[in-house]
Amino acid sequence: MLLDWWQANGRHTIPWKRNSRGARPCHGEPLDPYPIWVAEVMLQQTQLQVVLPYWQRWMEAFSSVEALATAKEHDVLLLWQGLGYYSRARRLHQGASLLQDRAPDWPQDLDGWLELPGIGRSTAGSILSSAFDLPLPILDGNVKRVLARLVACPTPPNRTLAWFWQLSELVLDPQRPRDFNQALMDLGATVCTPRNPSCHACPWTLHCAAYASGDPAAYPMKDAPRELPFQVIGVGVVLDDAGQVLIDQRLNEGLLGGLWEFPGGKQEPGEAIEVTVARELTEELAITVEVGEELITLEHAYSHKKLRFVVHLCRWLTGEPQPLACQQVKWVEPAELSNYPFPAANARIIAALLERLGVAEVA
Repeated sequence: MLLDWWQANGRHTIPWKRNSRGARPCHGEPLDPYPIWVAEVMLQQTQLQVVLPYWQRWMEAFSSVEALATAKEHDVLLLWQGLGYYSRARRLHQGASLLQDRAPDWPQDLDGWLELPGIGRSTAGSILSSAFDLPLPILDGNVKRVLARLVACPTPPNRTLAWFWQLSELVLDPQRPRDFNQALMDLGATVCTPRNPSCHACPWTLHCAAYASGDPAAYPMKDAPRELPFQVIGVGVVLDDAGQVLIDQRLNEGLLGGLWEFPGGKQEPGEAIEVTVARELTEELAITVEVGEELITLEHAYSHKKLRFVVHLCRWLTGEPQPLACQQVKWVEPAELSNYPFPAANARIIAALLERLGVAEVA
């Protein structure tokens, strides 16, 4: 029933789900795991339509696991820029180093994939079913939603994950696991959507307990949203007498590890933002600056907190910049900032700086 629906309505043009001839693979036909692995990691926390152009550029730049393993981290992060959750890029890079010694003998079991950084059970199952047509269940966001509605689960899925894994395994077609898992994801992405599900187009309507309840959009049940902490960050765009701007590279930890940024830090209670900027630059880089006019204020929400960046132009006065809380610091020409991978929130800062200076970026 689901596979019949998928045959007519599925997303059959996904490039990493095609064989070397550009066709849909036959039952049991293996596919190259490398592009599938890259795509599955990109798809963590990110929708397909956003991932597609990034995946295409990635495959052009790093066409094999060997090419990725030997690439510089700077180039990897620069290509990932704008996709968010940059730890995924670092983990792909690390994983390539582990895998290049095994290729072409790619892991064909869960344990082999779970040894790689950033790979959980659902990602591993999706890779194995997609690449090798192996009967392994998956449980991404789309699948959780479909299954929660199918049985009208009275609790949020993340509270009963073991049970949802059993359900995903129970509904899986062991004869066509690659097609079935893709059909399940396509159903969630195109029909059983978070809001306004198209129940009239669903092949499982007659079996869906949430539909029978009269309010399918009420499922899956959700925990009460928690209020995100809010912080104000003072940022200094520091220029020297030659017009160069100072940037620093974050430590390789956290969501934004390894990226470049304009230095700054959290505003303390009762502290003027200009004082915050000057203090943070002294504490982080051992320099003193003259804090000038405000360049831009912007807000950016992450999954775990909301930030307001108050950015001031600064003139470097004394002290040789030192990486006291980062990997390295560098003076660069403003027009060359695009050559460095920055977090998404910095794009507007760079644009405002270049506009203020009347400088065009180097292509």
